[in-house]
Amino acid sequence: MSAPSPVLVLQHAPHEGPGLIARAIDAPLRVRTVLDVPEPALPALDEVSGVVVMGGPMDADDVRAHPGLAAERALLAAAVDADVPVLGVCLGMQLLGLALGARLLRRHGSEVGFAPVDVVADDPLLGSLGERPTVLHWHDDSVDLPAGATLLASTATTPVQAFRAGSALGLQFHAEVDAALLDLWLSTPAMSAGLDDAEVAAIRADGAAHLPGLLPAAEKLFAGFGELVRARG
Repeated sequence: MSAPSPVLVLQHAPHEGPGLIARAIDAPLRVRTVLDVPEPALPALDEVSGVVVMGGPMDADDVRAHPGLAAERALLAAAVDADVPVLGVCLGMQLLGLALGARLLRRHGSEVGFAPVDVVADDPLLGSLGERPTVLHWHDDSVDLPAGATLLASTATTPVQAFRAGSALGLQFHAEVDAALLDLWLSTPAMSAGLDDAEVAAIRADGAAHLPGLLPAAEKLFAGFGELVRARG
């Protein structure tokens, strides 16, 4: 049996890696950061078995400061057209939404910390989390629901917390985070600069309370994505 094609992981900050996603994908990962490259040499879609786009602190439409975001959006649009498995997380979901014609809603509402989301539609991957999972949020921006996409999860602050568009799943929240990655975020100034000591302590305590129950469900979600990747690769 030939080796599976690699999964392209687009990363936007060194501390925002794929976390649990990487452990669930039984395929090599090709991690790239193309933010500041106007015309990045991205692999052709027939060279990869899936595309994963991670979070980051920048605005998804800020192509003046980060011209590589335009190439990411173009790749995402092409991947959905080609039925390539796509997973977009936080900024990655916003880039996916923009690629599919949705609007970015800058500073729409801040959500940082553990809180529930309402799952509002069936999905073979997201359904692994249950009807109202408590998940980690860390964002100020959001996107509208792309035309033709299915809304999967919502909160009062952020109506579009997850959506399905063909082969693509977008997650505004961070199901990929385990205890080690959460600790990294809380100790990274770029992530925790806007939080006071009490807020950091609360997030750490909530992580200890909620992650043990969430991780098996999140691992099942990402394992489902890995199965789609293997079927293609």
